[in-house]
Parts: sequence; C-alpha cells; structure tokens
Amino acid sequence: MPHRRRYGSSRSYILSLLLGAAIALSIPFSGMGNRADAASGLGSLPETSSTSPLAGLPFARDGKIFHAGSWDRSGGNGDARPIAPGKSLTLLDYKGAGIVRRFWVTIAPEENPEINRGVVLRCYWDGEKTPSVEVPIGDFFGESFGKKQDYHSLPLEVTSGGLNCYWPMPFHKSARIVVDNESPVRVDAFYYNMEVETHRSLPKSMLDFHARWNRENPTRPRQNYTILQATGRGQYVGTLLEMTRHKGHGLGFLEGDEMVYVDGEQKPSINGTGTEDFFSSGWYFDRGPYSADYHGLIEKDEKLDRITAYRWQIEDAIPFQKSIRFTIEHGNQDDTMADYSSVAFWYQAEPHGPQPPLLPYAERLPDYTPPIVVNPISPIHTAILADDLSDLADASAGDVSIQDMASFKNGTWPGNAQLWWHPANGDTMTIRIPVKQAGDYDGTLLLTQAPDYGNIAITMNGQPVGDFNGYAKGVVSQKLAIGKLPLKAGDNMLVIKITGKDPASSNYLVGIGEVELKPA
Repeated sequence: MPHRRRYGSSRSYILSLLLGAAIALSIPFSGMGNRADAASGLGSLPETSSTSPLAGLPFARDGKIFHAGSWDRSGGNGDARPIAPGKSLTLLDYKGAGIVRRFWVTIAPEENPEINRGVVLRCYWDGEKTPSVEVPIGDFFGESFGKKQDYHSLPLEVTSGGLNCYWPMPFHKSARIVVDNESPVRVDAFYYNMEVETHRSLPKSMLDFHARWNRENPTRPRQNYTILQATGRGQYVGTLLEMTRHKGHGLGFLEGDEMVYVDGEQKPSINGTGTEDFFSSGWYFDRGPYSADYHGLIEKDEKLDRITAYRWQIEDAIPFQKSIRFTIEHGNQDDTMADYSSVAFWYQAEPHGPQPPLLPYAERLPDYTPPIVVNPISPIHTAILADDLSDLADASAGDVSIQDMASFKNGTWPGNAQLWWHPANGDTMTIRIPVKQAGDYDGTLLLTQAPDYGNIAITMNGQPVGDFNGYAKGVVSQKLAIGKLPLKAGDNMLVIKITGKDPASSNYLVGIGEVELKPA
C-alpha cells in the first residue's frame, strides 16, 4: 500500500500540486484539529496518495469558505464598485488564519494602460505595515504593457474579460487586500470575487505570498536588470517580464542570461543561456505567442520589438535561507538599451526585508511612442544621429540596436550613443537617407573602431563611396569622408557590407555614430 500523508487542510493537495514538493506550502499541516472540530468548520484532509487535483474531490470536506466580493449588498444588481482618482477600495479585511484560494477581477474601462498601471494591488498579511504584495493591477495578472492579452496558465490567466489568480495566499492572523487608484482616471466599475479558506491556525512553517513590480527605462549599460532582491527565508516561484527596445531595432535584448545569487553568493549559482531559454522557449520565440501551465509568451510584437513572457517555477522553486538576488542581462553583455518591467512572485517567512518604493505613477506608464519619423534632409548642414538611424536601418542579418557610449572616453559620439550592428561576414545593412531637395552633398560618416569590429565597404545608391577598417586596440571614433554625393529627392540608399576583418579582430561588429551631409 502506498505511503499516505495526512494533511490538516481540506485543500492542501491542490496547494501541493501548485507549488511542488520543494515549496513550503506543501508541508503537511499538523495539530490543526480532528473530527471533533467539524462543528466549527475545521477538520483534517482526507487521505489520498494521488497528486491529481481531482483525486480528493469524492472525500468529504469539513472546512469553510469565506467569500469576499463586490456584490450589491442591497439585493439589487449594482455589483460594480467605482474608484475615483486618489481613492482606495478594500477587497478583503479578515481577522483569523486562512488561505486566499481564488481571486477574480474585471475592470471598466477595459484595456486602459493608465488604470492598469495606475491602480495598485497591495496585500498586507498579519498586520504588517508594509505590503507583501505591491504590484500594478494589470501587471499582477499578466496584462502585457497595460493592455489585455488572453492567456492561460496554472496560477494566473486572462480569459475573455476576466483576470484570474490561483496563487495560494496564506495568512496566520489577518489579511487586508486593497487597491489604490493612483491614476488621474476614474475606474467606472471594479468587480471582484475572492474565496478564502478559513482555519483556526496554520503551521508556523507556512510561508507568506509576496509579489513585487520593478521597472528600468532604459536599462543600465553593463549592469544586469534586477527582478528581485529580497532578504529572509523563502523560495522564488515565478517571473513575469515585459521587454521592449529603447530607440533601437531588433530583439537583441533576448541574448541576456538570467543570473541568480542565493544567500549572498558572489558568483551566481544559476547562470542561464538566453532570455527565451529561461522562459522554456527558443530561437527568439520563433513560433510566436502561446500559453502553457508553467510558461508562455503573452505578446510578441516585432514591429515594436516588444516581448512579454512568464515562467512559474512550480516544480523547480528556488529556495533561499538568507537572501536572493534574481537578475537578468539585457543583451549579450548588458549592451542593449531597453525598457524592462517585471513582476517577481515568491513565498517567504515574515518579517520581509525592505523593498524599494514603487515608482511614481508617471514613471510606471507604458511607452507607446510610435517609431520616429525622420524628416527629409533639407539643403542645409544636417546630421542624422544614432537614435534616428535605428529607425532608418534594415539589416539582412544580425541584431541592430542602440549602444550607450558614455563610458568610452577615447572617442566622441553625439548623444553618447551609436547604432550598433552584430553581423557576420558578407551581411549588409541598408540605411534609408531621406532628402528633400536633389543636389550634390558632401558626406561624412562617424564610425567606431574597436578590437572586435569588422571591415566594411560603403555604397550610396549603388555607387562605391568608401571602405573602412574597423579594428583598433581600444574603442575610438573616426570620421570617414565619403565624398561628393549626387543625391535625389526622396529616399537614397546607403549600404554597408561586411567584407571581412583585420587578422587581429575577434568579430565583425559595426558602430555608426552619425551620418553627416551638407550641400557641396
């Protein structure tokens, strides 16, 4: 006969399935009552050796469910709760021990980024002064960049207008859950339902649910993006990450590896192989959006280079005894400027350590700025800088992004930035040069030389105009005159082709700080 484990909660088998044997929430309840407790609504879990979520349904349950919701207390049908700007709504205020089992929300107006990033969900367990959960409401449920995209997973989902959470949220003495409208927009209708499993007590070993939102816009050069930094004892169970380019081009930020430091490690004990690899996918999510129980891709917008992905570490939670620092690169060496925002989900013993304050409302809003439209060059001295070049460039292969050059002191790049291309030998990049008035122009390129840069041949409208050796021992900027150019009104095509590399160079990279044109 298989070994049987006795639990004190009538739903602990679901909790065990959700968080796996490694997570403290699956630890058997002990000393929580017996059949004599049935009259008070407390009891022991029926015995079963199966881990199926359906296996325990035929067994009688003695526990009770406390329901919190927005239903009309007058008996009518006015179930919606409005929330004016600057006001709060209390969803749950319960004294005693229990576990929030289900949390459902729907909001009007729908798909409003100001509301989804401006209304903040805060959960306070056991009378704590600082919340264990502090996340914009849309991001908590996985709404991509403040907009609604349907997806399904085991603990969270967005389905046909509803936002659903099944993360178990235990508390030992009390629970207070509120939403604060920090936006200037009125929430016309906030509907919610919440099922709370009540108990006389929970084991002291049962950990509390935590979630935290973070954002960097733009990410910092040569510095990993931090998803979570926490102190105490617990386990990390989930990541939602939203990524988009910052005035760049391409999905090169996906070359970043996750790096996780546990209990004060100086070197990460977990070091990944790429961002989409961490999210259990591959090849820059080449099949597009999908959803699964433990991982998925909510959004992939290749026009805006926008990615939203999730991974729930339900079977492979990361335990920590003293601290955890969960980080991820943005690009191969933190070299891609991007807009990153994230939600970290974890369980830990209280009291939790301090967390950075939530960003002000204005700094939380998603950036929906459309791609830059570069005005045609007029017949005056004009330079096209790196930020604009990124919207005019189209490479046959290799990532194209914007690199911050502020830390390189042996050269000068306007705006401290360059257009950065990662090609292979023989690849080409075409840069569209819009000109308002036809005529002859003197052209100059500001190019970068470095130990891993390649050689290029340059043509304008099909005519050769110059060659350049990109190798140097250090990182420097050089101007290359490309002569008198007969340009037509409209678009002119500047083409850069990789022709090889210096024997001392280790790669074929290309950097362009500006394209300068003035009437000849």
